[in-house]
Amino acid sequence: MGIVAGLDSSPEGTNIVVCDADTGAVLKQGYAPHPVSESVDETAAYEADPQTWLLSLGEAADGGVLEGVQAIGVAAQQHAVIPLDAAGAPVRHALTGNDKRAQGAAADLAGELGGRAAWAEAVGAVPDAKLPVTKLRRFAATEPDHAKRTAQLMTPHDWLVWQLLGKPARRTTDRGSASTTGYWSAHAGEWRRDLVELALGHEAGLPEVLGPAEAAGRTPEGLLISAGTGETMAAVFGLGLGTGDAVVTLGASGAVYAVHDAALPDAGGTITALADATGMHLPVVHTLNAVRALRGAAELLGLAPTDLERLSELALNSTPGAHGLVLLPYLDGERTPSLPQTAGSLHGLRRESMRPEHLARAAFEGMLCGLADALEVLRARGVSVRRVFLLGAAAGLPAVQALAPAIFQAQVVVPASADYAALGAARQAAWALGVAEGRLGADAPPVWETGPHETFEADEEQALGQAVRQQYAAVRESVYPGALGLAAGTAGAAAAGDTAGGEPGPGQPGSEDQEQRAGQEVPQS
Repeated sequence: MGIVAGLDSSPEGTNIVVCDADTGAVLKQGYAPHPVSESVDETAAYEADPQTWLLSLGEAADGGVLEGVQAIGVAAQQHAVIPLDAAGAPVRHALTGNDKRAQGAAADLAGELGGRAAWAEAVGAVPDAKLPVTKLRRFAATEPDHAKRTAQLMTPHDWLVWQLLGKPARRTTDRGSASTTGYWSAHAGEWRRDLVELALGHEAGLPEVLGPAEAAGRTPEGLLISAGTGETMAAVFGLGLGTGDAVVTLGASGAVYAVHDAALPDAGGTITALADATGMHLPVVHTLNAVRALRGAAELLGLAPTDLERLSELALNSTPGAHGLVLLPYLDGERTPSLPQTAGSLHGLRRESMRPEHLARAAFEGMLCGLADALEVLRARGVSVRRVFLLGAAAGLPAVQALAPAIFQAQVVVPASADYAALGAARQAAWALGVAEGRLGADAPPVWETGPHETFEADEEQALGQAVRQQYAAVRESVYPGALGLAAGTAGAAAAGDTAGGEPGPGQPGSEDQEQRAGQEVPQS
């Protein structure tokens, strides 16, 4: 029996799980927050000293957590970039994923390559503030001296692996992390070095992209380190998802992603084409509104915005369709469909529908129908969705569990709370260890036991769910004709148009929405 560990270096801290390499059973765990900066400078919210990640890693491993471990996998926060000089030292702190200051740079980059469609074709993503490639453009403009000294670029996952290995000459990454940068093509499977030069102003070294089962190397003590990956990809791997499985994350904003056998370049930028940690692909669709629609409805009904359990009770006292009430939940504008300047709206008000339970029901149905629109974007591009994994604190609400299967037209799975990113990193370590020892092949990861979960079926409610979706789609089309494209029967139209998109919400693959992390520790893509 082998013992492996997975570490998840999230924006908040480092979590370590130690597992049986054969079954995935968790043997030990450790956690430590990242040291908090005492700086009052506003830039502290957008930057991180990479050394703090190592400090929390060391603290999380205290007490012999890693004793007996033979291999380690590393998962880390996405959309951050560390510029290094020729000697391998950071020229500045890491620019992190929640930095929204580069939206102007995103627009400039999009135009310079030929528009949104050109970027989607090149790397499967349209520039926005969170992408490292966009951060590099702003970095070059605001810190030209630091930018000129930059000789190498790494993501947090790359950098941590490199540090664990003792900073060897060879630097590595994996497909998952590379696909979040904005300068690696999931479709072609290669770096777009020309885009680094376009953003930074000159070429910079990039890590070698390893295969899913490859090892990055061994530590000076002989501990095997697997390729590692981004948090979202590790979480999908930790959950054991495969073809036919999708994830819907319920943070303030929402994200829908699914395992697929091909990248899905999208000229309109609705789909972001990421790679997963197994050699497959992970197309992602974002919505700006999810749980914030529930919080808004709670406040409108005189409840505390956090009292979603009471809102859920009210909703279940209503009936499917909420007596004709339809909430278009575009409270912060919307990304899917692309309506950045719009607002939410409530339709179908009649005397008999103006009751608290019907408004509560409309809020849940509106949120879930908005996420179902995102699911339909993927389905229209050939993505199979038979099971939907619901993640986030709101996934435990009875109204969500009761309504989601019929509205999504799929089996719904709600996993127990766990750090699936750390579990996925550990599973990857077990895979690399098995390949190195000749026990496993590079084409098939170890099969681990699935954790506890609840499963919900649509069953006889499926027709009612279709009716709710049709009612919602009819209202959406009457107010915003053709905005989604799919509602009018033009499947795939959302991918064909070159429409302007708004500022995406927090959390690609993973969003750092805090209420989401309160439930399952799974980042948005």
